[in-house]
Amino acid sequence: MSSHVVHHHTATVNGLDVFYREAGTPDAPALVLLHGFPTSSHMFRNLIPALSDHYRVIAPDMIGFGHSAMPSTEEFDYTFDSLTDMTAALLEHLGVSRYAVYVQDYGAPIAWRLALRSPQSITAIITQNGNAYTEGFVKAFWDGLFAYADNPTPQNEKPLRGALGLDVTRWQYLNGVSDPSLVSPDNWVIDQALLDRPGNDAIQLALFRDYPTNVALYPRLQQYFRDSQVPLLAVWGGNDEIFGPDGARAFQRDLPDAEVHLLEAGHFALESHLDEITDIIGDFLARVST
Repeated sequence: MSSHVVHHHTATVNGLDVFYREAGTPDAPALVLLHGFPTSSHMFRNLIPALSDHYRVIAPDMIGFGHSAMPSTEEFDYTFDSLTDMTAALLEHLGVSRYAVYVQDYGAPIAWRLALRSPQSITAIITQNGNAYTEGFVKAFWDGLFAYADNPTPQNEKPLRGALGLDVTRWQYLNGVSDPSLVSPDNWVIDQALLDRPGNDAIQLALFRDYPTNVALYPRLQQYFRDSQVPLLAVWGGNDEIFGPDGARAFQRDLPDAEVHLLEAGHFALESHLDEITDIIGDFLARVST
């Protein structure tokens, strides 16, 4: 069977269904792809087969996203710690104990927690607009979220509810992209349909309120970088107005050997620069221990 064939699975983890995409042979080095907001493993649909010749590629949907279970906020504690618990349990279920990780947006704080819990498990990090330094936050985008997290009043909540609408979802895909015709509208149509499910707004608002816990981890995370000198590649949409290019450059402060590539792309750089990113990742992983 070709390693390029992508399989679509659902596993029951801690009593909840977790959907994941997988390709490659089981004995190949593992590469775990962790998606961002407001998308799912769908964002990796083209990258998975492109990397599966040499790696066992696994891309889960977080709880509340994609095809994974979406319990209510009363039934599940929507925090980044809880999402990490579910990711760790899935990897244990799949027998994956050592892996490289590709992170984007929300995938980053989940991977950072996995690394802090089990540093020996992470063989390499690829971050594509996945932040680990305060320099990465573009103030105009983040001020409203941090104000809401600090004081979740109806007045502060209103603009955050607006961020769950189609205009902002589309903007996340098209902003900073020099040729928007490269970006399929399927992306924001699918993401928006999932955001619009009854009860999903409460889930996303809970995660917005929890986001400052990720920033609070940065000092420990940066110490992990200094202590481990984990191989790290930052391949970044340099025109992103959510996580700016200073966030990519900052990795080299604690990881002097970190490789930084700033692309003429936006937040979802895979949509416009798939081939370039695939080549950069392939070259990087071939040179580091996986």
